[in-house]
Order: sequence, then structure tokens, then C-alpha cells
Amino acid sequence: MKLFKKMKDGGNESTVTGYWLIEWKFLFSICILKFEGASREAYHSHAFHCISWIISGQLKEEMLDGRIFNLFPSLLPFLTTRKDMHKVSSVTPVTWLITFRGPWANTWQEWLPEDNGFITLSNGRKIVSN
Repeated sequence: MKLFKKMKDGGNESTVTGYWLIEWKFLFSICILKFEGASREAYHSHAFHCISWIISGQLKEEMLDGRIFNLFPSLLPFLTTRKDMHKVSSVTPVTWLITFRGPWANTWQEWLPEDNGFITLSNGRKIVSN
């Protein structure tokens, strides 16, 4: 369990900094995220479902199937499920959001355009299959 921890969200190559109020993967996490610039090229799913609110800035969410969503500050949250394969970039120089994440599954996936294949990851971004 993490309390009041600052670290990259999504690995060392990520452009997203997370400020965890709490991360208890067995039950839930609450995190403030700071997006800066473009996303990594990898599309990814998540090990958790989450509900998030943009506090300031604007995000562009690109789904692997070609759909694109522009996300703005709103009283209404947006939902990201475990099966959503996406990449997210900040349209503005910096975008802040708060996210509430549910329990973690054991694995999630990444897809890199140049590899044209999926890899399965587990806790600590360990590759379990490709």
C-alpha cells in the first residue's frame, strides 16, 4: 500500500506524474495526475476500472479502434474500463485530473504500432507474455 507517494504513472517513459493519496491495489486508489505533452506511442489497457474528473486543461484520448475523444473539465466524470485500449495526451501544456481506481486485475496489455502485437504486463510492468 502506498500513501502520499509521487511517481510516474505508467512507467519511466510516461509523461504522466502521479500524486497518490492512497494506492491499495486490492481495494482502490485515489490519485491526482499531471499530464504533460504527448503520450507514449503505446496503446494500453488498465488493470483497473477508474472514474476521473479533469480539474484543468484538456486531454485527447485516442482509442485503438480509431475513435478520438476530447476531454474537458466538467462536473461529469469520464469512465475508463479495463478493456479500453487507448493512449492519452495533454492538448494543453499541462492537464490535471483526479482519478478513483478500483481493484487491480492481475494483468493488462500494451500494443505498440511498430511491433503490431500485444504484450501482457503484470505488477511492476513485468512482461508475462508477448
